[in-house]
Amino acid sequence: MTKKKLVKILPPCLIVAVIVGIYLFKNPPGATQPLEDSTAPEDAAFALTATAAIDFEALSEYGLPIIVDYGSDSCIPCQQMAPVLETMNEEMTGRAFIKFVDVWEYTDAANNVPIQVIPTQVLVNADGTPFVPSEELAQTIEFILYSSRETGDHVFTVHQGGMTEEQMRLILTEMGVEA
Repeated sequence: MTKKKLVKILPPCLIVAVIVGIYLFKNPPGATQPLEDSTAPEDAAFALTATAAIDFEALSEYGLPIIVDYGSDSCIPCQQMAPVLETMNEEMTGRAFIKFVDVWEYTDAANNVPIQVIPTQVLVNADGTPFVPSEELAQTIEFILYSSRETGDHVFTVHQGGMTEEQMRLILTEMGVEA
């Protein structure tokens, strides 16, 4: 082999050798990758922010209570409620769904629920039925219960306006979520 050919072949071979060396250094042979925990909740399902209409029927298959806040990042009462939603979503992951939908950014995401003002929270029991508050809770927190015009069946329970962490905890407790 001539010197000229060796000079042409050697640099690409060295580059390939360096790349293979780096790969082997970062991924040594025999090392195992951690397995995903198959019992862990699906992260996407428990994400706080939703960008499309909430499929209450699909979420109710998990057998967990659902609270969805319909608001906007641009709304001052919604901004005040944001830390409550973040805390409760993090704390309740795997025990309840706490979700937020920005209705100004994702206008079609609220087409399947009765939203008149923001923020509004839609409350659904673990079995997929609308939450019905006890008389005691209804005296401390104002709820609106919507019925179907055709059948008269109760189809939605909502709370309009901001909600405190304490109020959300009271509702979740009544929905069967243990502290």
